[in-house]
Amino acid sequence: MFQSSTFIKRRRFLKSIGMASSALFLNPLLGWTTETQEDKVKRIVAKTIGIDTHNHMDLPFDMNEFKNKNYELAAELQDSGLTAIGMTFCVDRPQLTKEGEAFDRFILELDEMDDLLHANNISRALSYGDIKKARKENKQVVIQSVEGAHFTEGKIERIKIAYDLGLRQLGLMHDGQSTPPIGDIYTDKPQYGGLTQLGIDIIKECNRIGILLDLAHCNNDAINKAIEVSSKPMVISHTGLNTRLGKNERLAKMMFPRLISPEQARLFAKAGGVIGVWTHLADTPLEFAENVKAMVGTIGVDHVCIGTDTTMAPSADNNNRFQNKTNQSWKGEKIGFYYTVVDALLQSGFSESDINKIGGGNFFRVFENATNV
Repeated sequence: MFQSSTFIKRRRFLKSIGMASSALFLNPLLGWTTETQEDKVKRIVAKTIGIDTHNHMDLPFDMNEFKNKNYELAAELQDSGLTAIGMTFCVDRPQLTKEGEAFDRFILELDEMDDLLHANNISRALSYGDIKKARKENKQVVIQSVEGAHFTEGKIERIKIAYDLGLRQLGLMHDGQSTPPIGDIYTDKPQYGGLTQLGIDIIKECNRIGILLDLAHCNNDAINKAIEVSSKPMVISHTGLNTRLGKNERLAKMMFPRLISPEQARLFAKAGGVIGVWTHLADTPLEFAENVKAMVGTIGVDHVCIGTDTTMAPSADNNNRFQNKTNQSWKGEKIGFYYTVVDALLQSGFSESDINKIGGGNFFRVFENATNV
């Protein structure tokens, strides 16, 4: 695949990170020397296992259309500084209209992702061991995820089929209700008391075979019911506190139902859960870091991760422009996403230990627990 000038420039790591740090470190060859902010960011990125726990790769529901597109996943992922992404897709857009359509779309998306991963020489991580191995070898991997269990269509045995095809993270719900229903979606009027029996059965089956459950898009009743049912800790991969609305009133109004209250966040964390802070409602990296800080202040540093709800490698449109691109989460961003975030977290007062947890350690703790059966 071709490498654009943007990729090349980013790999040179333009010296735009910021102020020099006064910290000293021992270089075996040079003795004690000053470590710049840029050096510190690079070092932290190099030693941590970073992940974006919710990164979209929604592919066309047409194999011929897919084959005519180009997805530079390997280049973008390498540029980002991340080791892994929770590579997710959904099947309920456009709206499902007939029986069997959800499962057909699910299988088609996975087939296309097989081709995409092969073309980019990237593999799926099926266990935490795969992730540690990738980090040791300085490679990138993906954790296969789907947003919404619509593909089950009431057939619980399809969870095992999905597992055998590489699925390791399941978003229980998405924007559109499944057929039959799974539970209460946070943007809909409550009507199922949290979860239906199907929703409960899906959680138990995921616990049994080793799939991490993601409760994003679930309302509070559904989250609390899932906590009662699940024998494993879970994640809410992408949200933010409903006390952090940013400066864009229109966007804040639209996003508010998708945000979590401090009280609900504490309940989820108390049950061992980890919550991903998204990049929405943050116009700059420092605003994002402050949103992360607010979440940490609410539930503790051991229960926070990053889930951008962006796209690492969208296909180019006719004008060769990209939208919602992870490495361009903020205007004027000239370095990869994780480098930018690490720098912002440092500037906001986070320690290296904190960044290691938020950047990936917390998520991988829960992922290992859920998948190790």
